[in-house]
Amino acid sequence: MTETAPHRHIVVVGASLAGTRTVQGLRALGHSGPITLIGAEDELPYDRPPLSKNLLSGAWSESSVDGIRLVTRAELDELGVELRLGSAAVGLDTAARRVRLADGTSVPYDALVIATGAAARPSPWRPPSGVYQLRTLDDSRAIAAQLALGEPVVVVGGGFIGTEIAAAAVGHGCPVTVVDPLPEPMTRLVGPEIAGSLVELHRRNGVRTRFGTGVVAIEGKAGELTVELDSGERLSAAAAVVGIGSVPSTDWLAGSGLKLDNGVVTDRFLRASGADDVYAIGDVARWPHPGRGADVRAEHWTNAGDQARYVATALTRGVEAGYEPTDYVWSDQYDWKVNACGRRDPAGSSTVIGDLRAGSRAAVIHTDAQGVACGAVTVNWVRALNQARRLLSVGASGDSVVDAVRQLA
Repeated sequence: MTETAPHRHIVVVGASLAGTRTVQGLRALGHSGPITLIGAEDELPYDRPPLSKNLLSGAWSESSVDGIRLVTRAELDELGVELRLGSAAVGLDTAARRVRLADGTSVPYDALVIATGAAARPSPWRPPSGVYQLRTLDDSRAIAAQLALGEPVVVVGGGFIGTEIAAAAVGHGCPVTVVDPLPEPMTRLVGPEIAGSLVELHRRNGVRTRFGTGVVAIEGKAGELTVELDSGERLSAAAAVVGIGSVPSTDWLAGSGLKLDNGVVTDRFLRASGADDVYAIGDVARWPHPGRGADVRAEHWTNAGDQARYVATALTRGVEAGYEPTDYVWSDQYDWKVNACGRRDPAGSSTVIGDLRAGSRAAVIHTDAQGVACGAVTVNWVRALNQARRLLSVGASGDSVVDAVRQLA
């Protein structure tokens, strides 16, 4: 069981979903000691999924931004949370129990929660202007302004972020080309059973694709870019958006004594390896996944919120069991809703229910090598998703999940 003490000063570094939900959870569960929330951006905490979804696809406005705020300053004041925004954490002294900030100050702690998330993997192509990446509210604001011009855009990266940006660009009337070095980039997201249907969805909406082809250079300036591919093709564009993955935000932890390996390595209670009373949660944490037998760093919205609640409970009431993940992610692609939960077992099998070529919804149920259902992907089928998630949570067999979903068809 983790140790609790109601009067400890708890410092949370990272003011996105994981950090914000942690401080809210601490107060809801009765923590009476001081709480400090530190954020690198000079912005009140906000939700990140809308940055590539409705904020880009709709008309940008301050009211739309207010709609994605996770908490107001008044609410944090009511909770008695000290808010330190606009000065990033730059160092951690675990012996002295102090977090150093970029403004030269430091914040002492009795218990520390690291929730600094991940940053966009830096673009290797850096002309003077015209290349964008998406991670922050300011990034989304700049991309939205560019898309509103309706000019040609090249999206580098065929993952969920890249394809959501492509869909938003199409909605603004931009000619769009998506480039990815993998022949079927969406397979890594939803599996081969429905990846082709998602690609066709984009093509039907006018997106050009260059899959199985890499980018070797981006030259020029905003409005006059040339994107050179390894096939020799040269694409003209007004702008390029690069979405080639992310890296955990751990640079500030160098020399802290924490174990850093593609994130902050933790035990099953999300306690950071290398220091007492330090936890890591959200995109920055790498923790032992009980269902996979390996350490995992999961960049899922639900995982960030679930881990925040778990650590808030651990710090206020103690916990006996290790963290159990939900493994759920979703994406909006035009008017299609893609949802995935659990995982695919390479040694198992997958069953498709429905046909996206003939209808508007489908589900894929993943079964592991022992015949137990381990994951599901659904398109435009919320009832099937909910049924699958319920049965996965109780360890149902793959056959029983398939039968239950088929009854919904």
